[in-house]
Amino acid sequence: MVEKIVALVNEIVWNPALVVLLIAAGLYFSFRTRFVQVRRFGSMLRSLFGGKSGDKGISSFQAFCIALSGRVGTGNIVGVATAIAFGGPGAVFWMWVVAFFGASTAFVESTLAQIYKFPHHSGYRGGPFSFIEKGLGMRALAVAFAIVTVIGCGLFLSTVQANGVASALHNAFPVSTLACGIALAVVLALVIFGGVKRIAHVASIITPFMALAYIIMSLVVVGFHIREVPQALLSIITNAFGINPVCGGIIGSTIAMGVKRGIFSNEAGQGTGAIVSAAADVPHPAQQGLAQAFSVYVDTLLVCTATALMILTSGTYNIISSDGAILYAGTPELGNNYVGYTQSAVSSVFTGFGSQFVSVAMVFFAFSTLMAYYFYAESSLIYLFRDRGSRSEKVVIRVFQVFMLAGVVFGAVREADTVWKLGDIGVGLMAWVTVVSLFFLCPKALKSLKEYESGVNN
Repeated sequence: MVEKIVALVNEIVWNPALVVLLIAAGLYFSFRTRFVQVRRFGSMLRSLFGGKSGDKGISSFQAFCIALSGRVGTGNIVGVATAIAFGGPGAVFWMWVVAFFGASTAFVESTLAQIYKFPHHSGYRGGPFSFIEKGLGMRALAVAFAIVTVIGCGLFLSTVQANGVASALHNAFPVSTLACGIALAVVLALVIFGGVKRIAHVASIITPFMALAYIIMSLVVVGFHIREVPQALLSIITNAFGINPVCGGIIGSTIAMGVKRGIFSNEAGQGTGAIVSAAADVPHPAQQGLAQAFSVYVDTLLVCTATALMILTSGTYNIISSDGAILYAGTPELGNNYVGYTQSAVSSVFTGFGSQFVSVAMVFFAFSTLMAYYFYAESSLIYLFRDRGSRSEKVVIRVFQVFMLAGVVFGAVREADTVWKLGDIGVGLMAWVTVVSLFFLCPKALKSLKEYESGVNN
């Protein structure tokens, strides 16, 4: 019964209107900013090193790393495999589309977060809940968003990450999923109990290292299958538009899965990147917007593409229709073991090593993402309870920490399909509120961009 309810709610939240809205937002903001994600690419790179960490906030690079750690997670390994399984290779194309146009959405939401941030004894805080209240004057909606963020990031999305880690480790090593969940919760507790500064410090070390190591490994795997690369790229394009007969009947799923997994992975328009952006102490709001736009590129165009090419060139995937029928059986023995698609791809080159490597990568990816999820939820709690005294705030945060850690253990032992649907519900609800708000507040971000570009040009 619970699984049926989760599936129904997921279908309601992720109806076609949301897919259209997210794509429309990316297009709209791209044209309104005159494709800032292309024009200011150099400024994106330079903006990563603007600002500095101090009592008021964290540095732009630390904010970039926390946001990237939230974006680079199981969605880059399991999510990509899931997208290919239910949408075919063409889903990857729509992930690229979402990333390209979504970079402008990330710019707008992160710039607004900087404009409407508020001071706190732990440093600057803010996000959609802040600019919804101050920019739109809708306190009730802001509170609702903060509550959804606490539940979505602290409970729903954390279960997805824990499930991905536990499944990967269980596939590669003789260890139970429960043991994996408990170990992950313990290590996470050591970090989150140290506050935002410790989270920023750990993220700035782990995130660049894990992303680079994963991309290097993917290049090696794809290099061994270099002859299959042209065919893999062709299949991505042809399947994206239903040209290939295998995926012609699931074109709706191809687009929907590409958009859904793209948003789940890069978080553009979800609002979480804005929460991190508000914590940065930078000279100009647009500067942080550019830094977060770049993180979308890194997540999808680099890390997600790395996973997709490994799977497609190795042929280690199945394509499954909505009724469960297998349309393409590249690895029938794995069925719907999505993380196994990536593990088998690596094992096709490094025999007996693929499962272990992907498992270790999943641990780093998921752990860093869990830190980011905690930061999102904690910032939301600070917004909700900042006027009720520091003691009440501390008690609420401590109680939440216990619940989140319990959610990590719970997610590790649950079935993957149900956990993914819970994660999708959280992402979808946050995206609905954030994107609609961005349409109304976009002029503020455009004004900030104009001021920034005027200063740069002068």
